[in-house]
Amino acid sequence: MAEKADPDPEFEALLGYIQESRGVDFRGYKRTSLRRRITLRMEALGAADFPTYRSRLEAQPSEFEDLLNTVLINVTSFFRDTEAWQVLKDRVVPAIVAAAQDDRAIRVWSVGCASGEEPYSIAMLFAEEMGLADFGRRVKIYATDLDEEALKIARLATYSPREVEGVPPDLLEKYFERTNNHYVFERELRKGVIFGRHNVVHDAPISRIDLLTCRNLLIYLEAETQSVVLPRLHYALNRDGYLFLGKAETQLARSALFRAVEMKHRIFAKVPQEWRRPLGRFATGRLSRDDVPPPDLRLLESVVNEAGNALLVVDDAGAVALANAPARHLLGVSEIDVGRPFQDLPISYRPIELRGPIEEVFRQRIGARLEDQEYRLNQSEVLRLTIDLRPLFGPEGAVAAVLLVFTDQTRLHTLHRELEAAQENLEHSIEELQSANEELETTNEELQSTNEELETTNEELQSTNEELETLNEEARSSNEEMEAVNEELRVQAEQAAVYRIYLESALRAMNGGIVVLDKNHAIRSWNRWSENTWGVRAEEAVGTSFDTLEIGLPTEMLRESLAAVQAGREEQAERLLEGVDRRGRRILCRIRISTLMDDDGNTHGLVLIFQDVTDDYLQDDYLRYIGRVMGRALNEIYFIDPKTLRFVLTNAGAQRKLGFSAADLTQIALTDVMPTLSEEDLSALIAPLLEGSDEEIVFETTIRSSTGQDYPAELCMQYLRDEKPPILVATVHDITERQQPNRVELRGDA
Repeated sequence: MAEKADPDPEFEALLGYIQESRGVDFRGYKRTSLRRRITLRMEALGAADFPTYRSRLEAQPSEFEDLLNTVLINVTSFFRDTEAWQVLKDRVVPAIVAAAQDDRAIRVWSVGCASGEEPYSIAMLFAEEMGLADFGRRVKIYATDLDEEALKIARLATYSPREVEGVPPDLLEKYFERTNNHYVFERELRKGVIFGRHNVVHDAPISRIDLLTCRNLLIYLEAETQSVVLPRLHYALNRDGYLFLGKAETQLARSALFRAVEMKHRIFAKVPQEWRRPLGRFATGRLSRDDVPPPDLRLLESVVNEAGNALLVVDDAGAVALANAPARHLLGVSEIDVGRPFQDLPISYRPIELRGPIEEVFRQRIGARLEDQEYRLNQSEVLRLTIDLRPLFGPEGAVAAVLLVFTDQTRLHTLHRELEAAQENLEHSIEELQSANEELETTNEELQSTNEELETTNEELQSTNEELETLNEEARSSNEEMEAVNEELRVQAEQAAVYRIYLESALRAMNGGIVVLDKNHAIRSWNRWSENTWGVRAEEAVGTSFDTLEIGLPTEMLRESLAAVQAGREEQAERLLEGVDRRGRRILCRIRISTLMDDDGNTHGLVLIFQDVTDDYLQDDYLRYIGRVMGRALNEIYFIDPKTLRFVLTNAGAQRKLGFSAADLTQIALTDVMPTLSEEDLSALIAPLLEGSDEEIVFETTIRSSTGQDYPAELCMQYLRDEKPPILVATVHDITERQQPNRVELRGDA
């Protein structure tokens, strides 16, 4: 046999942390499967190793839920493996019901029930066999699992249409109630199913079980753990009990604890074990003392330590002779306390003085019981204990020691108190019912004397009942309509939230201020441009009166315009104000004021749009300045259309020199004032300029004014192709002093 691989310390440390934090013990699970599933979860989170994943669990406790969902594969469904459930229905369930004579209770245990489909499937089978009344009175189904989240889902007993696909149609209609988009399991059957958290490997098994289902759980356990679990399942079953396993589990094929009822579908019956009993005075034969084998002290110690109750033995000298493991855990008695005087231990006087009762047992030679003793473990946890004192007799018949058995009755005490409260409520209800019964008897006498009136009233009530049924149906219809309307409103609310986010994003992205005021001029919206420009955050501005807002802009100068637009005297107002932004920079703002109206034309406030026009005004001033400079220049400046060669614009110097007005010049072409150049020659001359091979050209020619007088001139031409539209600019110099009249000289300058 191959040796078992050495355990990974980091992996084992992670499993230990999971057990300490959540009480989930994975020690009995197959390490390969367990490691593979935890690694799968780590890969989903990007955790490189086990210590890193443990740090993630410590930082985010909610990760435990996702981890358990990954490790504890809750794969289940109603009537999973249909053929196996059919055998269970035809052979096992009738046999269990027939064997439970004299109305004996039937107990079922579903191990690893996950989200509850399996125990509810069992409940339907027994309800079909016995009827709802007998089922509710006699059947208890215990459904356990390690996963608390899965148990929460199981307790709800609510499933989607897809989850109930495995339920036969007749059972679905009979045992489920359809709501909106879910199916709810029948309430009376649900009362017979008890869910609880349980670890089948380490917790004590539930006993006296007639049918135990443990499907597809054993395959995930180590062989050693299986050898521990199978005897527990055997112990849990009644003498004629049945075990129902998953189809992938073959562990019982050669087991002496169970016999196969239907091997194909993994249905087994318990094989009773005739346990060997020690020979004693009740044996038919008697062995000599020398033939009796000595007791195995280790075995006896294990038996005592595995007892469910805390056991403490005090000898006739008043010393502690024995304390089992539960006693050491519950009562705070350690191994070094064995042999010490009992009176020196805290348990001798807490929860109650025990030395007197112990002495009484020694003296009277009969046991005693101290019930309902409060034992406080700490300030928050209190147990209710029952203490049994039993004499232990020596060989000579004298009391050699006293056995103290401490039984935890906390749960029973709680149930008893709840029962008393329920009893009081019941008695109160009975008194109310008796009083009501007396009133009913009096009313009955009155009703007998008015029988005819009641008959008439009965007819009226029948009519009213029909009307109420009609109203009830209408109310149901109205409720469904309200649910539909509610869903529409929810969708509209979600859409409105999306639209609001889009609107806020748009307002923040606009290169201008948007301020929304209500009817009282309180600010309702303040976008990012306004924050950046005036240095006031939206949280500070919203809710503040705009009239009293202190920013670098004289808002008081807007009051008349705000009042005029709000009163309807003006549809829209526009003002130009100068102010200072949050950086101290001079800023010129154009403010446009308009009303905030809905689709019906109702006014709800005002909308102010702020636009920084400082740069635009500076640019306009600069352009006006350039225009004045060019207009007053003595040289002639022509702006020529590159396609038609017509004058587009000229300065005052050109108009004065040529003798034409600005309007007249727009009607003629440049060649009309150049008698020595034809249109073809001029086009050829400026072609390199238009093509972009030359940045400017300079040439000399003769210019003729409106009076017919010619004068020599030098032209410097540029083509501004990036302007809209492109334009030819010509600067003209009179060179009469440099050149003889009527002489034309052309030259190009690259």
